[in-house]
Amino acid sequence: MKYKLLRVFVLLWTSQATVFAQNHKDVFFENISKLCGHSYNGKTLFPNDPTHAFAGKTLTIKIAECTDREIRIPFKVGKDTSRTWILSKTEKGLLFKHDHRHEDGTPHDVTLYGGYASTQGTTMIQSFPADKQTHQLVPEGKTNVWTLSLNEADNTLTYFLERHNKPRYKAVFDLSQ
Repeated sequence: MKYKLLRVFVLLWTSQATVFAQNHKDVFFENISKLCGHSYNGKTLFPNDPTHAFAGKTLTIKIAECTDREIRIPFKVGKDTSRTWILSKTEKGLLFKHDHRHEDGTPHDVTLYGGYASTQGTTMIQSFPADKQTHQLVPEGKTNVWTLSLNEADNTLTYFLERHNKPRYKAVFDLSQ
């Protein structure tokens, strides 16, 4: 009898934890959706390397297309408009992908990499470890984790990429504009 009660408790607790994590993901998605239709400028904070491809370039995101299942965020680096972040609600959870296109709209060879939100996220921060598709597209990016975070106090959105548990890229966008 004790073990049956323990199993029931564990099942209830696990399902509650899953619902709680999913609620955080849903609220995070809604928080990003509230920005729909607006553009924001940002800057690269890391790496602080003048030879980095994004060094000295204006960064702009536009929360452009929002539905109840998907948010598309074009990410402009200088005049380069080849990147779009896609945040999607799927059957498996919250998914973050990077869509890279040539000027004619055809996909780059390396596109649609990213991953599903981890269970540790909050309503303001979600992290997305690289998925199997990313492992195949970018083998060296197998340990990538992308984090999107909203900071109400600073009125910013931060995009942060780690590889091998080390910072690889960080940009901050000013949401007060």
